[in-house]
Amino acid sequence: MNILFIVPYMPNLVRARSYNLIRSLVSRGNHLTLLTLWTSESERAEVPSLEEAGVRVHALPQPTWRSLWNCLVALPGSTPLQAVFSWNPALAALSARLVECNGDHPIDVIHVEHLRGARFGLKLKSRFSQIPVVWDSVDCISYLFEQAAGQSRSRFGRLITRLDLQRTKRYEGLLPGRFDHVLITSAVDRQALLSLIPDHNRAAPISILPNGVDWEYFAEELVIDREPATLVLSGKMSYHANVTMALYLMDEIMPRVWNERPDVRVLIVGKDPPASIRAFGEDPRVEVTGTVDDIRPYLRRASIAVVPLLYGAGSQFKVLEAMACATPVVATPRAVLALQAQPEQDILLAETPEGFAGQILKLLEHPELREQIARAGRRYVREHHQWAKIAERLEGVYHEVISTGGKRSIQ
Repeated sequence: MNILFIVPYMPNLVRARSYNLIRSLVSRGNHLTLLTLWTSESERAEVPSLEEAGVRVHALPQPTWRSLWNCLVALPGSTPLQAVFSWNPALAALSARLVECNGDHPIDVIHVEHLRGARFGLKLKSRFSQIPVVWDSVDCISYLFEQAAGQSRSRFGRLITRLDLQRTKRYEGLLPGRFDHVLITSAVDRQALLSLIPDHNRAAPISILPNGVDWEYFAEELVIDREPATLVLSGKMSYHANVTMALYLMDEIMPRVWNERPDVRVLIVGKDPPASIRAFGEDPRVEVTGTVDDIRPYLRRASIAVVPLLYGAGSQFKVLEAMACATPVVATPRAVLALQAQPEQDILLAETPEGFAGQILKLLEHPELREQIARAGRRYVREHHQWAKIAERLEGVYHEVISTGGKRSIQ
């Protein structure tokens, strides 16, 4: 197949969904052209690695001022800020030229990722109605915003989400009626998106396409010794849900752990931690890394991976990556809503700070249980979340929309 793949941010190991889907589709023999935006020179420098994998890449700059201007212009209107944040007229024009000028190799299907990228897909669908467009919503952003409005530790974050929530709901509810197929990462997010669709709206099928892990990368054996009594929390630390999670760990959970085991260390790993998170590094038992080139050594060093997520959407890469590294995971139920992992077998869960601390202490005191959970979690990821299998399912969606050439009602 000849695929035009549009992502409103640079696919990389942090934005792992698009990065791994793209590489897996190309490795399966598809021709793929990627249109994307970069916001820094470090992101721009990641283009060659995609090209070396066989991806034809067109990457344009998206200055911060443009995204802020897009939002400022949208404020008085009805379009949500998320939908305009990554809008770039040059990328829209380039995408149309690529569809028009592909000569002997016409585009078979257009794939557009995230609410921030939806507008590019809408423009192409309105102009080239004969080409099927698949929208990967990834998460239901309205569902995420509803949680963030009540749970975020950031006053500014709560204000923005409340401001944008109602128009995001309206906008997201209309999108399934504008594309040929919709993808989403979890059953919970699918149900949330379905609830937004007006009764009179004829919508495209909405299929669950879960997240995965690069099995060969994360399961590779590295010569790294486990450090005793060491916890790791990972994620992009500029993301509000991850900031809230880290604050919850350090303010509510760790005092209870340290009351019983003052020797326990914490690794907080992820790019762009705010001052509130960096301040925890003043405690000699806490290491706040900032950006790291490779997350695997930190997951392999730790005795336990902790994911005390209070709100979020989709499936959490941080859970799957730790499991693939054979690091036992303690998480809140919210972190695993999209997974089929079995509690007390593949993973340990807890809803309260007391319960979470108790699960950590239980694993620290019982090395045989740590090993049991680690092995089961790794087996679960290998069987259910390898990107090659997920890309094969995505190809099935592409073949379906190409063969049917139009929408059908939600099943």
